[in-house]
Amino acid sequence: MKVAFTVRDARPGDAPAIHHLVHELAVYEKLTHLCTGTVDQLHDHMFGDRPYVEALVAEVERNGLPHAVGFAVYFHNYSSFLAKPGLYLEDLFVLPEYRRNGIGEALFREVAGRAVARGCGRFEWAVLDWNTPALDFYRTLGATVMPEWRICRATGSTLKAMAGVP
Repeated sequence: MKVAFTVRDARPGDAPAIHHLVHELAVYEKLTHLCTGTVDQLHDHMFGDRPYVEALVAEVERNGLPHAVGFAVYFHNYSSFLAKPGLYLEDLFVLPEYRRNGIGEALFREVAGRAVARGCGRFEWAVLDWNTPALDFYRTLGATVMPEWRICRATGSTLKAMAGVP
């Protein structure tokens, strides 16, 4: 039986629940060693003086109270080729026990709808190459997996060295 759920914009009080779900995503992806952000940082980056990201929360009712079971975090990027903004989906996650209820699809489609409403030229995200369920999910929604593109990343001391900062 499908579970009833709602999807809504994140509010300042949601930072602890989203942070918990981020940790659950890190567990799923076997990347807990990289999950170092705090609730306060997440809150500040979503709701502070200069917000960097937006989020959606998916909730189900448990014991008469809403309970966060999924989330999507996204932000604007830019395509100079198109001369248009884009939306980048950083994370999309639903707790395993709530999957197959349409929650992930609802979160995904809501972010895609925002990209359309904002006149974005692209909607992009990354998927780990071993995550066959996610790859299959995105393909069923019509996504193109871009095998010729690779994500490059610099963090920590490498990033500082690139910037010429000691």
